[in-house]
Amino acid sequence: MQKLTITRPDDWHLHLRDGAALKAVLPHTVRQFARAIIMPNLKPPVRSVTEATAYRDRILAAVPAGQRFEPLMTLYLTDNTSPAEIMAAKASPFVKAVKYYPAGATTNSDLGVTDIRQCDRVFEAMEQADLPLLLHGEVADRGVDVFDREKVFIDRHLIPLQQQFPKLRIVLEHITTSDAVQYVLSADPIAATITPQHLLFNRNDLFQGGLRPHFYCLPVLKREQHRSALLQAATSGNPKFFLGTDSAPHPRNGKESSCGCAGCYSALHAMELYAEAFESAAALDKLEAFASFYGPDFYQLPRNREQITLTKTPWRVPDQVPFPESELVPLRAGQEMTWHMA
Repeated sequence: MQKLTITRPDDWHLHLRDGAALKAVLPHTVRQFARAIIMPNLKPPVRSVTEATAYRDRILAAVPAGQRFEPLMTLYLTDNTSPAEIMAAKASPFVKAVKYYPAGATTNSDLGVTDIRQCDRVFEAMEQADLPLLLHGEVADRGVDVFDREKVFIDRHLIPLQQQFPKLRIVLEHITTSDAVQYVLSADPIAATITPQHLLFNRNDLFQGGLRPHFYCLPVLKREQHRSALLQAATSGNPKFFLGTDSAPHPRNGKESSCGCAGCYSALHAMELYAEAFESAAALDKLEAFASFYGPDFYQLPRNREQITLTKTPWRVPDQVPFPESELVPLRAGQEMTWHMA
């Protein structure tokens, strides 16, 4: 296959940051995606509908002239989130979910939830309002091995949560293990997003020829057996699994430092990366549903009508792209890609 035309996709997990950083990275997403679920972990985080409205306005103001893009907003769950805020979110035409971060688990999660059981009243309101819960599915317990944090979260927190709130729609975001795949397959109503880096790379890629900070993300890359399970899930045609890049822009000097930031920047060439992953599994015919259909179906939104085209045209990922303070290094910088979206 030399050309692939699919319905314009959406990104169901995206970090855009704010200010000058937002203006630098947003055009990369707009080039490919019609909509995106926008992560709320700014400083300070987006905790209310009022704050989400203001952030959405800043995003729309940064959309390049003549192009269309719809930001789908989320609220940052804290120990103090109220059921009243959930009702306000449900009434909003553009707040589509609430995001759970364990306190201290990842970038800008310091104000996240310290004890998930403290949020039962909020989860009850979300279940009643049918507002999805998006989970960063890791424990932040320093006594748990970093490679086991996802599995422990499922066993310790997710299973009890689903038992208590069986109708709560949940997205287990950026899954990284076969354990997560199996749990998502076994439970309803739950879905999962999968990133390009977790489809294409395993934890060996972090250490090829030395420590490679631009492959470092959270949840961290796992063993090859887990990558293979994710690829099988993504290409299976099961609507529980859909696209979410978790593209996370950090300046080079924030990644290449004594305490480097977690996050891979894939928004520049996300669909090319996904096409490569699906082609490796001889499943390019499954890419459109994964990228364009299953996400809107889960979020109860209409599918897009426009199309994009990828062609088999070799090109080289740039070594860097402009970004405030320091340049931004995209995933697989300087390497050859086989698929290209014009």
